[in-house]
Amino acid sequence: MDWKKELKPLIAIISVFLLFFFLPVGSARFDNAVMESLHLAKWYAQEHVLLCLVPAFFIAGAIAVFISQNSVMKYLGAKANKALAYGVAAFSGTILAVCSCTILPLFAGIYKMGAGLGPACAFLYSGPAINILAIILTARILGFELGIARALGAIVFSIVIGLAMHLIYRKEESDKAISQAMLPEPEVTRPLWQNAAFFLIMVAILVFANWGNPKTSEGLFAAVFESKWIITSVFAALFAFMLPDFVKNKEESNQWLSVTWGFAKQIMPLLLFGVLISGLLLGRPGNEGVIPSAWITMLVGDNSILSNFVASFVGAFMYFATLTEVPILQGLIGSGMAKGPALALLLAGPALSLPNMLVIRSVMGTQKTVIFVSLVILMATLTGYVYGTFF
Repeated sequence: MDWKKELKPLIAIISVFLLFFFLPVGSARFDNAVMESLHLAKWYAQEHVLLCLVPAFFIAGAIAVFISQNSVMKYLGAKANKALAYGVAAFSGTILAVCSCTILPLFAGIYKMGAGLGPACAFLYSGPAINILAIILTARILGFELGIARALGAIVFSIVIGLAMHLIYRKEESDKAISQAMLPEPEVTRPLWQNAAFFLIMVAILVFANWGNPKTSEGLFAAVFESKWIITSVFAALFAFMLPDFVKNKEESNQWLSVTWGFAKQIMPLLLFGVLISGLLLGRPGNEGVIPSAWITMLVGDNSILSNFVASFVGAFMYFATLTEVPILQGLIGSGMAKGPALALLLAGPALSLPNMLVIRSVMGTQKTVIFVSLVILMATLTGYVYGTFF
């Protein structure tokens, strides 16, 4: 027997044995944390899978099938005009208004279609971070200066992180640009306006079906929330009207379903596992997991580098549904959280989560994922510290 080959399975078996041997079943905190993980997974399934992820999977599949690779490369590819590529990627969040998990199929779609690493990472960060409704709520509930700081920070972050990823992997990106330049010009089957209208309608369905309650009865966002299903129905009718033009080709329609299913297979198991672990460790808003919330509050009560780092790090691993970060921050600030760590959490939290990281790793590898997450945490830490120093 070759014991060198059997060493990894042996370590795995021993590790699993020790995990179950010392499992603190019966401890009130652990038992509660297990229930929190299940509650979070149930809530996630009820609130985010059907209305968020399923439409996002179909949009991602449609990107891969109906948008030519040349079009993606023209605006987001390794050889694309940098100002245009990063501008499109950085401001996409104001249109999408999605959470850190819903952005994943869209990111995977454009990345696999040939988008440059830098613009793809800028898009990945900006999608959940630059949510116009969340930024307005932040300004109204947590303070105008914090709302402005969040908006500016998120836009700058997406561009800086994208450029940093591009520079770190510039040799790889240069090779990609050369290979993309050698690709033949694809055949155009539909006019640009038709593709653009089809995708805008699908994105509109995704956005309005998930329009969050602004917790106020006045203003434009409240009016949209009251009419969200009427607006969604209108766009759904437009989608049904345009759909026959996109599925009349049996090969294309089968490919659309196949690619959509491929994204679902790749992403859903990792998301579910990540949500369970996140709930176990950190619980839900207002409910504790294994890690006591008092520890977090105690560590972020001043504006030190450590406090900002803790806020960024914990925020990066927590799962925030769209808009939930605002009431969570309101409670933490009320419990003594300093303004610098509050901004750090706002910049790192909504854009990342443990489920999000697991899926990113499956798309672009462990090394790139570690660097991307580290850049977000580092920049959030420094920005929070600078903000807290002046405010």
